[in-house]
Amino acid sequence: MEDPRELLRRAGDVAAGLISGVSPAQLGNPSPCTEWSVRDLINHMANGNLRVVALVSGEPGPDRGEDVLGADPASAFRDSFRRLCTAFDAEGVLERIFPTPFGDGPGSQLVVIRVIELTVHSWDLAAATGKPRDLDPVLVAFAESTLRARPIPRGGGSFGVEQPGPQEATAADRLAAYAGRKVPDL
Repeated sequence: MEDPRELLRRAGDVAAGLISGVSPAQLGNPSPCTEWSVRDLINHMANGNLRVVALVSGEPGPDRGEDVLGADPASAFRDSFRRLCTAFDAEGVLERIFPTPFGDGPGSQLVVIRVIELTVHSWDLAAATGKPRDLDPVLVAFAESTLRARPIPRGGGSFGVEQPGPQEATAADRLAAYAGRKVPDL
């Protein structure tokens, strides 16, 4: 696999752009991740970034679910993402072995997992806030092909049971349906 960090930066830019467009009134909106509001979803994304930073750096990080957003969710996400990129840019990180949800793997696998997570959750955020769901086609194609390449854990966590999508679904909507999201009609 080529260096996936460029895709990570693209996914972070997409997520940051969507998060920056969330109004304070939308933070309480329900998200396609049924247990989370929009604010909870953004917190999950930033918290996940910081937990991976902690894993890579060996430093303490937040507990899963711990609120890391404070009063400015967009700024908190951007800061968490900057820290994530810095951690992944450290010498040798892509080759080092880390625990992942799919077993031990190289740091490059952690990068790929973050790309997928940020891409799918960007779709969740767009759907929850009424923004266009047609995400970066390169990211969507990468995330879908990577997810379809091996069995994924379904029924809790990030992936529910695959859902049917509307016949005219976009590539991003098909990815979301594959990840277990209910895709609204266009």
